[in-house]
Amino acid sequence: MPALIDLDSIQKVYRTGGSEVHAVRSVTLSIQPGEFVAFMGSSGSGKSTMMNILGCLDRPTGGHYLLDGEDVSTLDRDERALVRNRKLGFVFQGFNLLPRATALENVEMPMLYGHRRTRRADGLARALEALTQVGLGDRWDHRPNQLSGGQQQRVAIARALVNRPALLLADEPTGNLDSRTSLEIMAIFQALNAQGHTIVMVTHEPDIAAFTSRQIHMKDGRVVHDAPVERPLDATAELRALQGDVAMAAHAR
Repeated sequence: MPALIDLDSIQKVYRTGGSEVHAVRSVTLSIQPGEFVAFMGSSGSGKSTMMNILGCLDRPTGGHYLLDGEDVSTLDRDERALVRNRKLGFVFQGFNLLPRATALENVEMPMLYGHRRTRRADGLARALEALTQVGLGDRWDHRPNQLSGGQQQRVAIARALVNRPALLLADEPTGNLDSRTSLEIMAIFQALNAQGHTIVMVTHEPDIAAFTSRQIHMKDGRVVHDAPVERPLDATAELRALQGDVAMAAHAR
C-alpha cells in the first residue's frame, strides 16, 4: 500500500539575523494509511515544526514531502491552502471555535471556505453527521460558551472531519483538558482510527501517547526513536475503570 505521508530528507532552517536555527534535520520516514502516530519530544525538539510541515502550514527548506502521492514540499501559500482544505483536518489545543457561532455553524465552516461547492442543505447535513459522530448531535445549537472544554474539543474534531480528510492532525489536543476529559477525547480518536482514519498527533505527555499505535520521538530536530506501540492502552476501558473507581468512592462515603 502506498504511504500517505512520505518524507525524504526533510530539513527546516530558520534564519534570524546572521544566524541559522536548524529546527528539523534530514528527517526521512513514512506513515501508512490507517496509522495513529504520536510525535513526541521536549520544547525545541522540532515536533511542532514537523507538524507545521505535515499540515502544509509551512514548507521545508530542503527535502521532499509527498502527501497522498502529491509532492507538496514546493507549493506556494495558495496551493498549500487548497491542499489543507482538500486533504487535511486540524484539531488544536485551544479549540479555535468561533464564539458567536453554534456548534453546527462551527463545523460547517470548512465547507463554506473550501474550493468544493456544497449546497447549504448538504453542508448542514454533513455537519450534523460529524457532530453526531463525536456524540454531540443533540448540542448542535449550542455556542462554545454553553459547552464544556471537552465538548468544545469534540466540536473541533467534528469540524476537522467534515471535509472527510485523508489525514487528521492533532496538536496537543488534550493540553487544556483534565484527565477524565482527556480519556474521552482519546477514546474518540481511537474510535476514528478504528474506522480507518489516519491520525498524527503532537504531544509531550507519555500517558497520552500510550493510546497511539506508533511513537516518533524527536530531539534537536532529528528522529531519535520510531517504533510501534506493542500494546496501546484502550481509552474506553481506562474511562470505564475511572468511572468505576469514582462510583466505588462515592458508595464508600
